[in-house]
Amino acid sequence: MSTEQRETLETILRQSAFPTDSDVNEQRRQLKALLSAQPLPTDVTVTPAALGGVPTAEITIDGIEPRHVVLYFHGGVYVVGDAFLAADLASQVGRRTHAKVISVDYRLAPEHPYPAAVDDALAAYQALLHNGTAPSDIAFVGESAGGGLAVATLVNARDHGLPLPAAAFVMSPYADLTLTGTTMDTKHEVDPLMSRQALQARVTDYTAGHDATVGLISPIFADLSGLPPLIIQAGTHEVLLDDAVRLAQQAATADVEVTLDITPRVPHVFQSFYPILDEAAAALDRAGQLLSAHLASAQRITA
Repeated sequence: MSTEQRETLETILRQSAFPTDSDVNEQRRQLKALLSAQPLPTDVTVTPAALGGVPTAEITIDGIEPRHVVLYFHGGVYVVGDAFLAADLASQVGRRTHAKVISVDYRLAPEHPYPAAVDDALAAYQALLHNGTAPSDIAFVGESAGGGLAVATLVNARDHGLPLPAAAFVMSPYADLTLTGTTMDTKHEVDPLMSRQALQARVTDYTAGHDATVGLISPIFADLSGLPPLIIQAGTHEVLLDDAVRLAQQAATADVEVTLDITPRVPHVFQSFYPILDEAAAALDRAGQLLSAHLASAQRITA
């Protein structure tokens, strides 16, 4: 893998980092401007839709007959981003799993703090099941806060007695809103995107007086028993690395099948940089193969 690619990416990210003191609306504007400037692949189609009253973006790829459904949860520390801005990375997962991707446009804080995102995610999943999609045909995928939300939704669905999807794949999960991971400090210098200061400014927007150790806010503290297989990816140049490691440990302790895939010297949600970073495309390939295998296995079990 190319050292030059990683260095070029780090330079780009450090130059485009959000000021930590900017308000939410300014961060939303900057993120939209940044991501909207990246054109989607020409074979990707994004269509507005809804599930259970929750807005969604349906993402399909020309020439791929969908065999599965990926329910996708975008990142943005629960306050920025949307289902449509996540379409590029989400489509890369759909491409590798021969799936239609449904990206959930859950409500954002501070206008809609916890449990709005959690409620929307569960409502979308319930509607998908109600509409006739078999749970063995569904995978959850999420990045950053969406990764934490994907795991929280598995826990929430289990606690509501719903059948669970075949597997989940989370990229750089934001799973501990108490910000107590050791890499918050040890990776501070090498993370070009995130910091404790930047995250702390947004935590209270989402928690809004709730205890951040609640399992549906910070799934690192949840009981993960009974969950389907988890695929967890992260890079070593991110302050949230310890969230991924501890989430994998919690899952393993709860007898959940888990794959922890750590790529050295790459940043938060590095998979989104697949056009310019070889490690990103390779990680997506690995996750796609594992996710496809879990989906195929779940279908055999339920057949």
